[in-house]
Amino acid sequence: MRSPVVVTVLSCIAVAGCNAGHSAMDGAEQFGAGLGNAATAPLDVFNLRPAVIPTVLLQAQANPYDMRNMSRCSTIGAEVVRLDEALGPDMDEPPPVDGRYMSERAADATAAAALGAVRDTTTDFIPGASWIRRLSGAAQHEREVQAAIQAGRMRRAFLKGMGMQRNCAPPAAPSWFVPGPGTRR
Repeated sequence: MRSPVVVTVLSCIAVAGCNAGHSAMDGAEQFGAGLGNAATAPLDVFNLRPAVIPTVLLQAQANPYDMRNMSRCSTIGAEVVRLDEALGPDMDEPPPVDGRYMSERAADATAAAALGAVRDTTTDFIPGASWIRRLSGAAQHEREVQAAIQAGRMRRAFLKGMGMQRNCAPPAAPSWFVPGPGTRR
């Protein structure tokens, strides 16, 4: 007769083994999905595949302190949500809980490393890649993308500050902010 502890341990090992196999398959699928993008990385060097800058970031770049139509907490919150969609979560947001198994995280890291190696291999053979990036406009476009991201971050911070000043609840204010009595909508 087996003790319940032995049965539990054997069950956990069996489940972990199944999960490791599943994680490896997910990692292989992730690698396969990203392989085309990594293999065509030279297109980025020649500026044949420029990144599209989201409209909300271009608007932020044009006027990061624009308060037109931002008289209500709901409109401020909606604009912050649009910026979050383009930029990802703000620094005041708690990091998402990573409930993945260690084998899943290892498979993701392995796939990312393999894709990075493919990307590096496909771009390393281009002689004078840095000059080509400059001449093709890829370096300039990358600077424009980074400037738009910076403007979007600046606008999001400004809007959250305005939301705090107006006693708005998150997302129109930082996630840690607790509005006082008379919270606006």
